Amino acid sequence: MTQLLALQDLLPLLPELILACGAMLMLMIGAMIGERSSAVVNGWCVVILALAAAALLWLPRGPHVMFGGSFLVDEYARFLKILTLIGSGGALLLSLDYLTLEKQQKFEYGTLFLLATLGMLMLISASDLIALYLGLELMSLPLYVIAASNRENTRSTEAGLKYFVLGALSSGMLLYGASLIYGFTGTVNFTGIAKATQSGASIGLIFGLVFLFVGFCFKISAVPFHMWTPDVYEGAPTPVTAFFAAAPKVAAIAIFARATVVAFPGITHQWQQIVVFVSIASMVLGAFAAIGQRNIKRLMAYSSIGHMGYALVGLAAGTPEGVQGVLVYMSIYVAMTLGTFAVILSMRRDGKFVENIGDLAGLARTHPTMAFFLGVLLFSLAGIPPLAGFFAKFYVFLAAIKAGLFTLAVIGVLSSVVGAYYYLAIVKIMYFDEPVKGFEPMPILLRLVLGVSGLVNILFFVYPAPLLGAATVAAKSLF
Repeated sequence: MTQLLALQDLLPLLPELILACGAMLMLMIGAMIGERSSAVVNGWCVVILALAAAALLWLPRGPHVMFGGSFLVDEYARFLKILTLIGSGGALLLSLDYLTLEKQQKFEYGTLFLLATLGMLMLISASDLIALYLGLELMSLPLYVIAASNRENTRSTEAGLKYFVLGALSSGMLLYGASLIYGFTGTVNFTGIAKATQSGASIGLIFGLVFLFVGFCFKISAVPFHMWTPDVYEGAPTPVTAFFAAAPKVAAIAIFARATVVAFPGITHQWQQIVVFVSIASMVLGAFAAIGQRNIKRLMAYSSIGHMGYALVGLAAGTPEGVQGVLVYMSIYVAMTLGTFAVILSMRRDGKFVENIGDLAGLARTHPTMAFFLGVLLFSLAGIPPLAGFFAKFYVFLAAIKAGLFTLAVIGVLSSVVGAYYYLAIVKIMYFDEPVKGFEPMPILLRLVLGVSGLVNILFFVYPAPLLGAATVAAKSLF
């Protein structure tokens, strides 16, 4: 009976246990059978991610608090964990054909995806500074390895090294900030910190908050801690770049929002100033720096910096409507990103992958369906109605206006107009330039991801209620 009770107490941890046990099992199978098992192991890793998502949906409604308040599974965590698993599963699906074509099949690849995703789920549920740091490091360490997974490519190993060095620096700063916050409040628990900061904050605590935000900004690649993003995105294998652009961003934004809203409600004005500055800087740099890019992966890096700036507009509002806007934005962003990378992974000619934007010239005549869906995704990334990307921006800007942040909303709209230029430039190249030699046929898994992503972006405005309803419930559980 006692054992049954103990197992029942661990029920909220079921998705994490599935990922941890699955990763260990896949690692043992790979080690015993060798490289011959790589394709099967990586395929099974997708199934394990799907099982973890199913377990999350099956869990009884929360909130469930575990380990003395360190680990919390509420509606907010459930929403973002499912989104993270979708991002990880989509990126791993994009990887399967790529690994075979590039002869890069390694059984460790899918296992590292599972371990990184496990860290992300722990990070999303973190309810104190120690759990936050443990989740962050468990997420980051496998990402450093995956970035350098193509050992024969100097760009890939350089990307992994840059990411590791800068990531270690940001982790150290975050840990220093956490220690300052603990020193000035006497607790690491978010609700305890909130009680300690009800009557305001000392200079030391504000310093701690700034260092904590440095770590968060690095993980979401927000300005001025974005410097690693273009080089790592360009150097890492393309499906790994797709993974970096989707799942870790969701987990980092999740803890950014939880930590600020739950732990520091008494000093909202102080942290709001920091978030507004970071948001404006990210939107402006993302809009202008991408204009001169010729490599599509570097362009997507600057695009992701800009999109994190837009997501932070919602967080800057500091209201349930703002957090709801962030959740809707991240959901649509993951769909747009995975679809776009499905096309980038289809840019293969004469047995080699190409990455230049000029290689898309005349795509509408050589691959009309691919060109149509990429056009839809680019219009959505630019925020053009009635596509999903427009509504993503609409909800965060609306929350900012309701919170009185008019300047932030206006700068966001202007940045969006500037950013539309480089998305529309690609559409012009696809539809109006003289065609170059066509790409090889698109693999079935890439077609699946592109089709689902494109349809989500096209049809969102027809029936947005499920996503908006779930985001509203999730946001309210945070306040």
